[in-house]
Amino acid sequence: MGSSAYARSRESIMRICRGEADVRMLRLEALDAIRRAVSFDAYAWLLTDPETSVGSSPLADVPCLPQLPQLIRLKYATAVNRWTRLPSGAASLHGATGGSLSLSLMWRELLSQYQVTDIASSVYRDRFGCWGFLDLWRIGAPAFTAADIEFLGRIAGPVTAALRHGLARTFIPATGSDQLPAGPVVLLLSPVLEVRAQTPQTQRYLQVLVPPEVEDQAPVPAGAYNVAAQLLAAEAGVDDNPPVARVHLAGGRWLTLRAARMDTGPTTPDAAGRDVAVSIEPSTAGDRVAVFARACGLTPREAELLRHLAGGATTREVARQMFVSENTVQDHLKSIFDKSTARSRRALLARALGT
Repeated sequence: MGSSAYARSRESIMRICRGEADVRMLRLEALDAIRRAVSFDAYAWLLTDPETSVGSSPLADVPCLPQLPQLIRLKYATAVNRWTRLPSGAASLHGATGGSLSLSLMWRELLSQYQVTDIASSVYRDRFGCWGFLDLWRIGAPAFTAADIEFLGRIAGPVTAALRHGLARTFIPATGSDQLPAGPVVLLLSPVLEVRAQTPQTQRYLQVLVPPEVEDQAPVPAGAYNVAAQLLAAEAGVDDNPPVARVHLAGGRWLTLRAARMDTGPTTPDAAGRDVAVSIEPSTAGDRVAVFARACGLTPREAELLRHLAGGATTREVARQMFVSENTVQDHLKSIFDKSTARSRRALLARALGT
């Protein structure tokens, strides 16, 4: 591919990133622009919880969808080119393994069956957190070139900023439409992430998390697979982030997914043999504020101030708790307004808390 194609594609992506498309449309448009410079046969692009790096909200077109639980489990269990370990914006599996793709657990146990010849992996990370990762697959085609990887690395910065800003725009007071049912929402998975059982309300939550492409089609619990796979990865020592993901829904709402092993008593003493329970619930005020602060690019002190305000503290109380003057509190608050585009304390808290 000539350098002019990379330049044109990069210009298109920069234009896309300067726009205000939602994060789903941004990814779709960016994929089209990337494809004009870098050919690929399949892809998976996930957003991630900025603090835990656990995936959610997937966009994917891969040939092994019937084996999705296995694919996700292996993705999290594979150390080679794992998005949490990438030192820079992008890297190829062929380059990381010196052409010995079998060094990758995911390739060795699954993708080799699909004649995958290389994977270009990009991570979208900045000082505020990890906002997503992208895998581009080549099937039966030559490996990605050094120029391909350099191009993907060069666009990682603007794409990262666009994803973060796009998620910041999702924080609006929650609307009353499309209410989710109340009650416990739990999905029970086997140790290899097969669905065992679920509570009656789970299906509705899954439909909102990842809407099926065909009406009346059962939703795919991809978000649940991701947090469960992170639990397995943490147990195996591959990654020590907690199995938690906070996921945006429509109407300013956020959900929190958590995975934990079931305690089945002395009959199954080995934790690896126990089922995995994934809970899905509306994000708490603390969870929302934490993600909001990262998405808006707040400093640690600004984030601390926001937490105090969210807890109901007055300016005087915040100044005392943070050991600063009230004028300093007001200066921090002005900076938060600028970064969040909120124009008043009430509007700021409404966005952060969703009320």
